[in-house]
Amino acid sequence: PPPGPTSAPPGGLHHLRRRALHFRQVPLDEFLAANARSVRALLVSAATVVGAGILDLLPELRVIVTTSAGLDQLDLAECRRRGIRIASAGDIYSADVADCAVGLLIDVLRKISASNRYLRGKRIGIVGLGRIGLQVAKRLQQGFGCTVSYNSRKKKNPDQVPYPFYQDVRELAANSDALILCCGLTEQTRHAVDKEVLAALGKAGVIVNVARGAVVDEKEMVRCLVEGEIAGAGLDVFEDEPVVPKELLELDNVVLSPHSAVLTRESMMELARLVVGNLEAFFSNEPLLSEYEDD
Repeated sequence: PPPGPTSAPPGGLHHLRRRALHFRQVPLDEFLAANARSVRALLVSAATVVGAGILDLLPELRVIVTTSAGLDQLDLAECRRRGIRIASAGDIYSADVADCAVGLLIDVLRKISASNRYLRGKRIGIVGLGRIGLQVAKRLQQGFGCTVSYNSRKKKNPDQVPYPFYQDVRELAANSDALILCCGLTEQTRHAVDKEVLAALGKAGVIVNVARGAVVDEKEMVRCLVEGEIAGAGLDVFEDEPVVPKELLELDNVVLSPHSAVLTRESMMELARLVVGNLEAFFSNEPLLSEYEDD
């Protein structure tokens, strides 16, 4: 009889493991050239870089479904030129990452996540007021009475987003007690938090990064932390992951998290449903559930 949904494939698990091992030993470009010329949909993780070279090997590709919220691993311009649609993780991670950002901030300021009194009334600057940034803003304003300001690619509708907008990240830092990074990584945001921004944040300032490590000039941030030019940092991401600068491991004013803000059981279950839903929508010629729109 044909194998059921949970049955082993022909040849058994040993055969499957040998094939998997063989595929891992074959260079990616050779594997795609031999096996993927007719592929129309591609499922990738945050660690999978898809550039023009990979796309050349997938001439029939029409959609990329990624399990990440950030899209810096994809060549968006090349995908746009080729008419390839992109579906991201959408809003799946927003609540969990926002929780992590607030938890890191509390822990840096008070060294104890159960305490929040010291956080109340602080001025918070948020870089990137998208899905995650908005969740962070609401938690800090409503839960802790913080004053929230933000920097983003463009100013939001003030009727929907009442927070003050700063065009310049340095100016935002100068008017904040803590700077929380929630933006995507682009050529415009790479090292957006540089020496000048950190100096503007000042000796009492705290930085929290749940975006991408390269949004911050990490070497400059480490120097500022070591020399006391900023007060502390809560970091879930790093510039050269999984490498963490050894200086950070020795500082008492730094809280480190291994890029785990999204790793909750609820998020992973929702992500699985979203990925399957996007693929089903594509092959049914229906709108993608979480299509990336380049604005």
